[in-house]
Amino acid sequence: MDFTIGMALVDYIPVAFFVAAAVILMRDLYGKMSKGAFALFSAGTVMIGVAGALKATWKLLYAAGVCNFEALNNMFFPSQSIGFLLAGVGILLMLTSGKREKLYSVPPVFSGTFVFVGLMVAGLGVLDTVLCILAVKMKKPWLIAIFALSFICSLGMGYLSSKDFAEAAMNWIAEGVNVVGQGSLLLGVYMLHKNGLEDLRLD
Repeated sequence: MDFTIGMALVDYIPVAFFVAAAVILMRDLYGKMSKGAFALFSAGTVMIGVAGALKATWKLLYAAGVCNFEALNNMFFPSQSIGFLLAGVGILLMLTSGKREKLYSVPPVFSGTFVFVGLMVAGLGVLDTVLCILAVKMKKPWLIAIFALSFICSLGMGYLSSKDFAEAAMNWIAEGVNVVGQGSLLLGVYMLHKNGLEDLRLD
C-alpha cells in the first residue's frame, strides 16, 4: 500500500465534516423525531463516524510503520453501510411518523459486498432526499444542488471502492471525492441550521 502520513491525516477531514453535519442534524431534529426514529438516526450516524475514524486510523498506523491493523480496515465497509441504512430509516420515519412513540426494527442479516453497497446507497439516498424535502419546505430549493453533489460524490466513493487502492493516486482521488462529498453535506446542513431548521414545523 502506497500510503503517506499526510494522506492518512487528510482522511480524517471528511470524517470531521460528516460528524459536524450529524451533530447539527441531531440537535435540530431531536424535537421532531420519535424516540425510535432518533435512536436509529443517531446510532447510524455514530456508526458512520466511528467507521470512518477507524479506517483513517488504520491508514495512519500503516503509513507510520506501526502496524497493519487489518481489523480497522475490514470493519469499515459493513459498519458504514449499516450506519447509512439506519440513519436513512431514522430520518425517513421523522417524516412519516412524527412524534408517535413506537419501536422500529431493522432486519439484522447482511451479507456480501454488493449488499453493503446497496444498503449504503439506499440509506444515503433517503438521507439526502429528506434533506432536500426539508430545504423545499424552508423555501431554500437551491440547497438541493448541494445535497445532490454530496450524493453523487458518495456514489463515486462506492465506485472507487472497487478500484485498486495500492496506488497513492487512487487514494488521493478517493480522499478528494470524499472531502467534497462530506463538505457539501456539512455546508447544506449548516445552511438549513442557519435558516431555522430547528424551528421548522413538519405538519
